[in-house]
Amino acid sequence: GPLEGIKLVDLSRILAGPFCTMVLGDMGADVIEIEQPGKGDDTRGWGPPFAGEESAYFLGVNRNKRGLTLNLKDPEGVRLCLELAKTADIVCENFKAGTADRLGIGYDAVKAVNPAAIYLSVSGFGNDPASPHIHRAAYAAVVEGMSGIYEYKRLPERPPIVNPVGALGDISSALFGVIGVLAALRHRDATGEGQYVDIAMLDAAVAMTDLVTNFYSMGIAGEAESAVGIIETFAAGEGHFIVQCVREHQFEKLAEVTGNGQWLTDERLATREGWRDHFATVIRPDVERWAASMTNREAVAALAAEGLAVGESYTPADIVADEHVAVRNMLVAMDPPGGGEPVLIPGNPVKLSRMAEGPETRVPWLGEHNDDILGRELGLDAETLADLRERGVIE
Repeated sequence: GPLEGIKLVDLSRILAGPFCTMVLGDMGADVIEIEQPGKGDDTRGWGPPFAGEESAYFLGVNRNKRGLTLNLKDPEGVRLCLELAKTADIVCENFKAGTADRLGIGYDAVKAVNPAAIYLSVSGFGNDPASPHIHRAAYAAVVEGMSGIYEYKRLPERPPIVNPVGALGDISSALFGVIGVLAALRHRDATGEGQYVDIAMLDAAVAMTDLVTNFYSMGIAGEAESAVGIIETFAAGEGHFIVQCVREHQFEKLAEVTGNGQWLTDERLATREGWRDHFATVIRPDVERWAASMTNREAVAALAAEGLAVGESYTPADIVADEHVAVRNMLVAMDPPGGGEPVLIPGNPVKLSRMAEGPETRVPWLGEHNDDILGRELGLDAETLADLRERGVIE
């Protein structure tokens, strides 16, 4: 991969950091995942579902990594971590702001032993002391809610829906982290200098939900007040399908294909505001009447053939069986420890013409590569490794 030869010391846990380092590992980086002895990443125990002895959650975001256990609350564990950082290109952590510094593995400590290192920090609110939220803990739902998208999308008389699309707050932070690391590596290529990359999950969520602040600045506080067009689901005789119709010629085509030419002479539907105001009483019933004798696939096929932007509302079984997903290698089967059915995890969506895909390596078992990393790379002998185990510094 394009990042072959890049060494990454991964101190992160849960999702935002591990997803970021997994993507970098997919691109060829040598990722050394450091976990606490005995327990490991919290997500190893987050279930059900479990696959063998590991949670499906952990299996989903930790492929293409090597596993090392270090007790970072022990001075010897910190020392060994910094020894690894001396030859690392990237160090990544996603503790709450200030935690890495208190442990002795923050940016200043790494910079002191390796000025050329790229240090990525992902936290709920970043590490700028001017932020009033800097010391808050955060998960995806917290920053998603604070981005305004929950209230913007909230239906009348209903509470906000939490995590409507999974961990958007985590995954968006991870991807911005990847971008920051790649940019910092490019800067180092030009200057020889490392730097600190500071990603706040709230910043990432605000960027991903840009319409909230953009529309608010123009006097639109919620989706019900907007008139961008028809972006909705419809029921077919079997299943549901999605239509995005945001231009006048698309509305004309939708009317034609669904046999609703009367829309085009209905003054109530002459504007996008009219589409919004009469969606529930006119447009939805008319489209669903047309689709009542079809499956969602049949309805989508008819509409897509005329150039409309449509798609099926897939069930989990549908997406697993989708031919596009198979062609694009977007599902990877991860074998759990102890055997059993493989766990399916998303593949790498970045397709490069000069980079072969796979084979992906499974997640590391807890401390699996301790001897390899500490012995071969740091030169510790068997007696020293045994002593470290005895003292609980490693697994």
